[in-house]
Amino acid sequence: VDGLARLHVAALVLACLTGMAAAGPGRADPPRATAPATVVPGCEDFARRLPNVSRALCMAAGLQPGSGRSVRGVPLYTRDIQPEGAKLRVLVTGAIHGDELSSASLALHWIALAQQPPQMPQPVHWRFVPVLNPDGVLHQPPRRMNANGVDLNRNFPTPNWERDAPVYWDKRTRKDPRRWPGPKPLSEPESRFLHEQMQTFRPHLIVAIHAPYGVLDFDGPSVPPSRLGRLYLDQVGIFPGSLGNYGGVHKGVPVVTIELPNSMRTPLEAEMRQMWLDLLRWMGEKSLGSPADTGR
Repeated sequence: VDGLARLHVAALVLACLTGMAAAGPGRADPPRATAPATVVPGCEDFARRLPNVSRALCMAAGLQPGSGRSVRGVPLYTRDIQPEGAKLRVLVTGAIHGDELSSASLALHWIALAQQPPQMPQPVHWRFVPVLNPDGVLHQPPRRMNANGVDLNRNFPTPNWERDAPVYWDKRTRKDPRRWPGPKPLSEPESRFLHEQMQTFRPHLIVAIHAPYGVLDFDGPSVPPSRLGRLYLDQVGIFPGSLGNYGGVHKGVPVVTIELPNSMRTPLEAEMRQMWLDLLRWMGEKSLGSPADTGR
């Protein structure tokens, strides 16, 4: 990954020259701060920042720069694992909130497990995006929002976003800057990248890893898993602009949301493996239909 990351130095020059305009006079939105370029991270950076992630684990993940970049020009890394004959497609995301470091760590550990011999009768094409918000992860200290101050998990184009998302932010969160949904849906390069993955990869299932509430959530069709490891199902509702609302409710793609119990510390190795095995078992028991037409 380190060598690949250096290929993107030219992109950083452009990022240095790019500033995001501040909000105009009279707007209630938080200002969109200028996002200066940062050093493109590789496994050295991720290993230093993420809990329970060694450089060797990160290198073995075989991350590749995806088609998108963060506000500050950092590549959004992906990893595809596609056994022969795999038709079932599963998209796994981590660290959409930059201060939920353990979510990225779990995704990297799961990449290692996904590379082991298949444990399901039906082969699975996995696509991992372990660090969707690298600017938030690498911020000092790590922060929930991206470099524009947007909560990426409130930036997806759910129906009536323009009406509901600002009202929810204003009335329910009392304009909490950590939960600002942005000026419009898909205003951010990171949310646009994930939206593009949904359109092109067309997953049958999305697994979104978060922290630190210690529960299991589910949106969309089908019967949800009752537990993954020590996390039990506790559906907490939907929010305007969230991935669960957009993918699970609006597009009909099941979204399993994992809320790890601690954002700065991963579960034990045995627990992470048990969560993986429970996910595979549930996938084997349920009937995954055709993915929704996310291009509509």
